[in-house]
This record gives sequence, C-alpha cells and structure tokens, in this order.
Amino acid sequence: MIQAAVYDTRPYDRDYLVRASAGREITWSFNEFRLSADTAISAKGAKVVCVFVNDVVNHECLELLQVAGVQLIALRCTGFNNVDHVAAHELGISVTRVPTYSPYAVAEHAVAILQTLNRKIHRAFNRVRELNFALAGLIGFDLHGKTAGVVGTGRIGRIVAEIFRGFGMDVIAYDPMPDADWAAEHHIGYVSFHDLLHKADVVSLHVPLTPQTRNLINDETLAMMKPNAYLVNVSRGKLIETAALIDALKFGRLGGVALDVYEEEEGVFFEDLSSKVLQDDELARLLTFPNVLITSHQAFFTKEALTDIANVTVENITRLATGKPFVHGTAL
Repeated sequence: MIQAAVYDTRPYDRDYLVRASAGREITWSFNEFRLSADTAISAKGAKVVCVFVNDVVNHECLELLQVAGVQLIALRCTGFNNVDHVAAHELGISVTRVPTYSPYAVAEHAVAILQTLNRKIHRAFNRVRELNFALAGLIGFDLHGKTAGVVGTGRIGRIVAEIFRGFGMDVIAYDPMPDADWAAEHHIGYVSFHDLLHKADVVSLHVPLTPQTRNLINDETLAMMKPNAYLVNVSRGKLIETAALIDALKFGRLGGVALDVYEEEEGVFFEDLSSKVLQDDELARLLTFPNVLITSHQAFFTKEALTDIANVTVENITRLATGKPFVHGTAL
C-alpha cells in the first residue's frame, strides 16, 4: 500500500482520483491547503505528493519532502514551472506530470470564450434575466472571413486552428518548430510572430510558460496588434504583462480580451471570494472593462479531461510502487 498526499484539493479531485484508483493499493490523504515549505511537514509518512498549478514546490520545500520520505511529486496538470525539477533530481525525488489530457477541452473553451466575448452572450444573458430584450450594445462581428493567428501549434493550438478553419477563417500560425505537413493539410500558413500580430483579427495563445515566453504579450507586442483585434489566452497567465494589457484596453488600442488564466491568479482563481474585497488591483481593473471576459482557469474542466488526469496520475503512482518506468513522456 502506498500513501499519497494530495494538495490544493477540491471535491472533483477526490471523486476522480478515488474512482481511478479503484482496485489499486493507494491510500489517499486529501488536503485543501496548498503544498509549500510551510506545509511540507504534512507529507510525513507519504511516499507521493500530488500537486496542482498553485502549489509551490521549490528547493526548500523539496528538501523538507525528502526528509519526510517523499519519493515522487505527481503533478496533476501539464505545466511544471511551479516545481524546481532540477533540485528534485538532485535530491532523488522523481517528478511526473500529465503531458496531455483532452486537448479538445482547452481548445473548445478558447473558442467558447472568444465567441461569448464577441457576441456579448454574457451581457445578453444578464439582460434577458432582467426582462431587458433590447439589442443595443450587443453587436459583434462575423468570424467568417477574418484572420485568426494561433501562437503555438502543439496539440491544443492545432485543434483551435482547425476549429477556426471550420468557421471559414483564414488561419496563420507561429511556432518555432512548425509542422509543415499539418499546415498544408489544413491550409494554414506559418508566419513570423511579428507578422502574425500585425495581420490577425484574433490572436490565440497556446504556448508553455518559459523564460522566453514570459510576458510574450507586452507594450511592444501589443502595439503591433490591430486596434480592434481580440486576444485569447487559455495557456499561462504570465504570457501577458497585465499592466501593459490594461493600458492597451484603457486607450482603445485593443478590441477585447478573453482570458482563462491571469498573471497573478494564485490565491484568487479556484477560490470563492464573493464575500471579500478583491486585493488584486490589476485584476479588479480588468474586470471593469466591458470588452474583457475572464473565466477562472476552467478550460481543462471537462469529464474527459479530469478522467485523463486522474488515470495518468494514478498509473504513475502505481508504477512507483511496482518499480516500473513511469508512463511514457511524463517524467521530467
């Protein structure tokens, strides 16, 4: 029997992990608080800690986990920038993640929030509930015939691009490692990042967070975009410099923004703050713009994706117990 401590846990995490581990020799310890150096002592007795995007697994935390006897950090997400994986390797702690899970979940959400923002569906919904059936202020534009720029053509980016093609959009893409065969099959043209920003009516971000992509969207790159363009981000919040985004919106240099992630979302997203005062002034400012739509990091949140995440996570924990190699592609 292997003990696994799960952090930043929500009811759906419990449900899907328990279901996926049926018949497996795993004992779960579910914690609603996040893992950090301050809470690492709670992992004592566990061979595995299972973490999410806002847990802070830095060098200090990893040293404490090693002392506690932890052998595996199992990320139940794709991103791993919150884990010092170099330090983990030095300390002899394995790190796994879920490299892919229903890419359709994230891709479809990107298009959904774009459409909601463009056609003012969220505003129309609220109006109708108050018996206001007027259409003034709800004008959108046809996606058909417009140019979509997809930044990053991994699995999710490719699906988004194909959906945009289904709308009859011209699609251009940027990726440092272009997939020429896929692009030719779907009539998509690769261009430079700067050309994409200049030409696109919709820019959708689908790249990981790295030192090279941090603040990819900033004052300089926002100035390259069309003043009526829409920006969509369902990838990582720190791809966009929030202060620069606010300035572009404030002075009418951008048509609108649809976000599922935010630069400083830790401590805000996934929480119910409805009875509190929001302490993040930049997020509060963003929420005042009528041409900004924000969802709370829910692009992954489908039954299919949660099932994939739980299955891969449980399989890796089981393989730690049996000494088998981790699921292909998940070890960092």
